[in-house]
Amino acid sequence: MMQLQTSFIMPPLKLGYSDGTGRVTERHRAFYRARSGALGAVTLEPLFLDPGLRELPTQLGISVDEHVDGLRSLVNLIHEQGTKVIAHLNHPGRMANPNIPGNFHVSSTDAACENGGAAPKRMDCTDMDGAIELHVRAAERAQRAGFDMIELQFGHGYLLAQFLSPAVNDRTDEYGGRFEQRARFPLEVFRAVAGAVDLPINVRVSGEEMIPGGIGIEETVQLVMQLRDLGAQAVHVSAGSVCSTPPWFFQHMFVPKGKTWEIAAEIKRRVGLPTIFVGRVHSAEDIDRLRSEFGAEYIAVGRALVADPDFIATYLGKKDGIVRPCLACSEGCLGGVRGGHGLGCVVNPLVGRESAPPVQVERHLRCAVVGGGIAGMEAARTLRMQGHDVVLYEKDELGGQFNAAWYPPKKQSLRELVDYYVRELDARSVRVERKECTAEELRKQRYDAVLLATGAVPVIPPIEGLSTYDFAADLLQRPLPEGENILVIGGGLIGIETANALIERANRVTVVEILDTVAGDMEMLERTLTLQNLAAKHARILTGTRVTRIDGQTVLLEAVQEGTEPDTMVLAGIDRIVLAAGMRSDTRLADSLKDEFPVHLIGDASAVGNAQQAIRQGYEAGMGVSER
Repeated sequence: MMQLQTSFIMPPLKLGYSDGTGRVTERHRAFYRARSGALGAVTLEPLFLDPGLRELPTQLGISVDEHVDGLRSLVNLIHEQGTKVIAHLNHPGRMANPNIPGNFHVSSTDAACENGGAAPKRMDCTDMDGAIELHVRAAERAQRAGFDMIELQFGHGYLLAQFLSPAVNDRTDEYGGRFEQRARFPLEVFRAVAGAVDLPINVRVSGEEMIPGGIGIEETVQLVMQLRDLGAQAVHVSAGSVCSTPPWFFQHMFVPKGKTWEIAAEIKRRVGLPTIFVGRVHSAEDIDRLRSEFGAEYIAVGRALVADPDFIATYLGKKDGIVRPCLACSEGCLGGVRGGHGLGCVVNPLVGRESAPPVQVERHLRCAVVGGGIAGMEAARTLRMQGHDVVLYEKDELGGQFNAAWYPPKKQSLRELVDYYVRELDARSVRVERKECTAEELRKQRYDAVLLATGAVPVIPPIEGLSTYDFAADLLQRPLPEGENILVIGGGLIGIETANALIERANRVTVVEILDTVAGDMEMLERTLTLQNLAAKHARILTGTRVTRIDGQTVLLEAVQEGTEPDTMVLAGIDRIVLAAGMRSDTRLADSLKDEFPVHLIGDASAVGNAQQAIRQGYEAGMGVSER
């Protein structure tokens, strides 16, 4: 392994910050500049080898000589901080994005990914020679651009893994069947790249694909031994397949932390190659455990550096401060990239625009923030970072509606966000007034700026006979009932999360949603896994249905399909009704002021949205005070 200033490495995170040409942009420079200083090496986002093999329309490329100068400038910028740079070369095969015009799809098989995608061409020898040539030419460009190392992708369900995996490779020629034959083409790629450049080569593998009949630890050990003997300098051990097991690929909060560490430790023990450990390394405790329990020498930290660029610098004692936590939710990072906006982050509103952080201002204002939810706390924090005097009013618990977010199964990591904000406000000496803020209070104090983050209140649908019910967010924060027959009205994110929490307590759950789909506002991976769990535990989900009347424990439903007569249904023996029929902005305080002086609504008080939108609005409002 090459010599590094520290043992921490940034793995290849998809940014989506290019302009469609594959060239480096200022957003790339700002993102990597903010995160490189305390790292031993940075792996740039996966570099496409051909414009027809992109995963993102705005992916960074290394497919033509015109890409070299921009890559060299980015490498030099990172080198200025003493940090090495790794070029991650990956041929996606059948996982090239089918929605990008001009993309082509090849694989060991002619079967499409079971999760969707284009049917690929089964590669012949000419196709394989072409793929080898793409790797070689990209590696040569990486060497000319000044990269210090090349990482080849042998895992995660991409092309080389499509040959290696017995669950995917259904060939009957010399490139299919026994492991030695399935590994033949991937090893040919490695030999060709190693023979073309002088750079050290690191290999990334899925220690286990986490699918029946897929790549397992035994074959991974065999593969890494052969790659070691061919000259591989290190192995970067992850898990899963982007096609078949994306929660493992993205290390989502719903998969157990530490499994990839166990796999990496086993490969390190048996192969003796320098091993890079990765997978939800989000805290100082994680790093200490990796070193003491698993013997990790090299540690890859990805999304935790998205959430807080100074995470490693803080761990090493090079910077002071409280680390902003990564929640392992994938909402901002995966959702932003897939949505075409580029990498974002639920908890960090500066991701993608690192060039304009808060700075101290000359004119310090007296500011009031009303409402201590996540939008209000972010606004107070941002105002204080600029030097303003801030009072935050909150009559209940800091955290607001977000305090219900961590009660559904496997979402406990979300609590770390509220804990972070509470500590930040204390450390920055934000005065928190634990009382309801009235219009009279604001008139009396004569603040220079007032930000209202008064949140939202639940909608009560106009249903005949609806008199006794629980609001979903309130119910989640109390001891949950057990063994009841429960009707959840509303199948959005809150309703489905509530149903998932209730089903874990042996309740019989029915969800009624007037739209044709449920959980449309939920992050993709979380939605899939949550709905799978509800189906496995026999929750009943009725879409295109509304509740028309409630009579004691009997509920009348109407299934509505456009152009047809409504069908009626009856649910009997309902013990509890839970309302998750939406939220509406709480503007009562703003309305009572009647434009007496400028106030600014933020978060759900402005428009009901998600956590990422609330935090970004809080940040932007806090920054905007200094500009007004």
